[in-house]
Amino acid sequence: MSLLFVQLLSGLANAMFLFLIASGLSLIFGVTRIVNFAHGSFYMLAAYFTYSLSAMLPLGPVAFYAAALVAAFLVAGLGGLVEVLLLRRVYRAPELYQLLLTFALVLVVADAVRFVWGADNKTGPAAPGLAGSVPIAGQLFPSYDLAVIVFGPLVALGLWLVFHRTRWGILIRAATQDREMVAALGVDQRRLFTGVFVLGSFLAGLGGALQVPRLALTTVMDTTVIVEAFVVVVIGGMGSVWGALLASLVIGVLNAYGVLVLPKASIVLMFIVMAVVLIIRPWGLLGRPEVLLRAAGGAVAGERRAPWHPAWLAAVGLVLLALPLLLPTFWVWMAIEIFAFALFAASLHLLMGTGGMVSFGHAAYFGLGAYGAALLLQLAGWPMPLAFLAGPVVAAAAAAVFGYFSVRLTSIYFAMLTLAFAQIVFAVVHQWDEVTGGDNGVLSVWPPPWLKSPVRYYYWALVFAGTGVVLLRLVAASPFGLALRAVRDHARRAEAVGINIRALQWTAFVVAGFFAGLAGAIFVFLKGSVFPVYTEAPMSVQPLVMVLLGGVGAPSGPLIGAAAYKLLDTVITRYTDYWQVGLGGILIALVLAFPRGIAGVLDWRRS
Repeated sequence: MSLLFVQLLSGLANAMFLFLIASGLSLIFGVTRIVNFAHGSFYMLAAYFTYSLSAMLPLGPVAFYAAALVAAFLVAGLGGLVEVLLLRRVYRAPELYQLLLTFALVLVVADAVRFVWGADNKTGPAAPGLAGSVPIAGQLFPSYDLAVIVFGPLVALGLWLVFHRTRWGILIRAATQDREMVAALGVDQRRLFTGVFVLGSFLAGLGGALQVPRLALTTVMDTTVIVEAFVVVVIGGMGSVWGALLASLVIGVLNAYGVLVLPKASIVLMFIVMAVVLIIRPWGLLGRPEVLLRAAGGAVAGERRAPWHPAWLAAVGLVLLALPLLLPTFWVWMAIEIFAFALFAASLHLLMGTGGMVSFGHAAYFGLGAYGAALLLQLAGWPMPLAFLAGPVVAAAAAAVFGYFSVRLTSIYFAMLTLAFAQIVFAVVHQWDEVTGGDNGVLSVWPPPWLKSPVRYYYWALVFAGTGVVLLRLVAASPFGLALRAVRDHARRAEAVGINIRALQWTAFVVAGFFAGLAGAIFVFLKGSVFPVYTEAPMSVQPLVMVLLGGVGAPSGPLIGAAAYKLLDTVITRYTDYWQVGLGGILIALVLAFPRGIAGVLDWRRS
């Protein structure tokens, strides 16, 4: 029993850190509607600032505490600058372009941290006066964690006083429920948005600063915490601080006991809980249900123009047919990778551009297509062409199951449920060593000798990727696609004329999953191997970025975005180790200059 009690305390301590980070994220989304991927970057920056300031400040025993507070304020100031200088410029653009901008900031901050502090892990100082342990129920428990357990509720109380006893706090609460009405009453939304972003960044910074005595500082600590923070926010209810506190307690305690009871499943428990909560109560434990019937993706700009002229398509086709005869082998392989990701992005575009559904877990079907083809080739002994064609069927079957539950939700809740299912897929392929190989993956997945040369596989990939893209365009232009766009633009009217919204969106989800699986099958035989990272959240972000970069409102957007992203990634990586800051800087410039995406600008100039 003593061990269980200590585990409970450990879970409560972790919950308080999660609450600090998630409460700021929840506030930012609740008021500004920004899905802020850079929130984890602010958390990481504050931790590194605290690490350096603790050694620099000549304040003796209180240096750490002063450093933590200064670091949190520095990050808050940085958050304010980001909102004023960058995000404010794209508030009128589709909301997802703000997401792309914050993703670019993640890349920039990650390389900035590596450049200033190096890539090696850092160990921070102990908290003076709280460095030891105290005996509790026959077990030793860190004094610092006990202090954190007390500090968390004090922060929650402070936030309650701000939101219920100050005019500014009341305006924030009102804006989380109806920001348009707040604006109609004459409140300056710009100042309100900036203030909320500063407060949210401060809370993220405070959480990162206070983690320094507990955790090693790494350059990837931002990506780990942001996923957990999103889970907490969604379970608690977007915009609800008390929901964030309740969900933090649930997740913190669940993770603490999960390590003891189900060690192999501990990495996926919180995603299972999120999936269950969203299926039963789609708006979270303490969130509010949406008043209006909306498409699953929320506010996504739709397609505005027809596909390019057939003459252009014929010219592009001739160029693609001639490329492998003119390019060096490296660039032939690079072209095949672009084909795979162009189809991957095009499948997501069917959901986003045509259906208005934003998926954060599309990599699940890309990865399952790759794993399905690889395992059927190696374990079942199927011939490569048959395994290649069966991979997408495996992905579509999973999409049919996950999509059945996902399309019942809307907006960010839909996106987060897709992420939950993707993380469940990741946990399965990561832990099922006997079949998937776990971290070692599935190796030696190569095409047969008659297809192994770069040029031959290039044409194989071109045929299947090209056919997939054409079929996706035909689906989007069909009566089915028109009905899907009607649901995207006005779900209530579409339902009133007899459209079965859920059946329509579920079908689109399965179709998109099939073609994402086809892209995964192309990719696995290109690389000759498949690993669990193919199903992780960062892989899901890539097609999302490609669609937004190319232009979610243009049919050619995902193809242009995939080519641009992959070429930028490859070229920058060849010339510098700090490729993320280069790629992130280019993405920021493109978002600010072309808020409709590259293809959107090309369409505008041709009109």
